[in-house]
Amino acid sequence: MTGKADVGLHLLEAFLEMLSAERGAAVHTLDAYRRDLLDFAGHLRKKGRAFTNSSAADIRDYLASLSAAGLKASTQARRLSALRQLHRFLFDEDIRTDDPTSAIESPKRGRPLPKVVTEGQTQALIDAAAALEGPEAIRLLCIVELLYASGLRVSELVTLPLAAASGERRMLLVKGKGGKERLVPLGTPAREAIKTYLVVRPRFLPQLERAQRFLFPSRGVEGHLTRRRVAQLLKDLAVKAGVDPRKLSPHVLRHAFASHLVAHGADLRSVQQLLGHADIATTQIYTHVQDERLRRLVAEKHPLAVRRKR
Repeated sequence: MTGKADVGLHLLEAFLEMLSAERGAAVHTLDAYRRDLLDFAGHLRKKGRAFTNSSAADIRDYLASLSAAGLKASTQARRLSALRQLHRFLFDEDIRTDDPTSAIESPKRGRPLPKVVTEGQTQALIDAAAALEGPEAIRLLCIVELLYASGLRVSELVTLPLAAASGERRMLLVKGKGGKERLVPLGTPAREAIKTYLVVRPRFLPQLERAQRFLFPSRGVEGHLTRRRVAQLLKDLAVKAGVDPRKLSPHVLRHAFASHLVAHGADLRSVQQLLGHADIATTQIYTHVQDERLRRLVAEKHPLAVRRKR
């Protein structure tokens, strides 16, 4: 390669040296920048251009080629970030008199929808746990019922104090992020599962003072079941229930709790309170469920929609 392409590659190495010396970029970070910018250099080379005279149109054309190749918006955004930093470096070093990336908007990233198990799959998990025998099976059923009935974060579940679930409680007092407390209603199945589990709980109670106060005590350093252990128990249960274990985690059951509520008519503000979200914007990931429910409602109940079916 000669001419403009050579000049571009020389500047690329200077840019990477700056990242390393002034910003302390790690080796793998530098390698990622090099790969992304070399890919852009190859795109420019086909047009007889280089980093020193690339235009906004060149960059838009490059991003369009990434989209056409099926690259995700997040990948396109990462590549554009590398281009912005390179061109800003060239501008700051007076190698260029402009920054063509200043006129480029970042690709819009679609917010990923949460993984959710269906109501049928959730029931299969509960049935599979109920079919097992022994104290560990009783504890597992209690964990599944609690996660699905309350939408608890797994960190909230494993640190539940015994006092929060003792007695004939219809509400569960949960301490969430930032120490904020909230009340979550408990249905009959969850209350029955807790009641049955409390009978066998002494089997899991080690002679450790710190473990005494937890609903799910453990011999571990923390004194309670770990999040990792709960996740592993659920994956093992998924296999028994015929559910893909790769699609199941404590957080997936939390999403199932919220999605199934919205599908059956719960409003987002109520779901926000039950989940302990500080901002309603976080809860709005479930609007796709709400939109589908409303679409079905109109299709099935609106007079004009019904009239067309006749």
